[in-house]
Amino acid sequence: MSTEFLSAIYQTLKQVPTGRIVNYGRLALAAGYPGYARAVGKALHSLDEQYPDVAWWRVVNREGRISTNCPVHTAIEQRQRLEAEGIEFDDRGYISWQRYGWLETSELEF
Repeated sequence: MSTEFLSAIYQTLKQVPTGRIVNYGRLALAAGYPGYARAVGKALHSLDEQYPDVAWWRVVNREGRISTNCPVHTAIEQRQRLEAEGIEFDDRGYISWQRYGWLETSELEF
């Protein structure tokens, strides 16, 4: 992954407000990399203490569910961080896009 790509993803993710979520594909699109959803996952996986202000936990899958299997950024930690920001999960572990979603497609600038 290029430094340019990582920088774009991290800078865009820094714009996601507390208490909101975004999915991998929308984050890629907002950063100027449409179609790079999987690469976003890899970029988030490579985050370390060097980037404490990048809220990786605000990125969930397109269904509104946590999908990480990273041993460093665990699903349990992600859920705890989201709940600490006031995000609620339903009984099946889904988050409401209508209530917590950031950047509806119509809001994106092209």
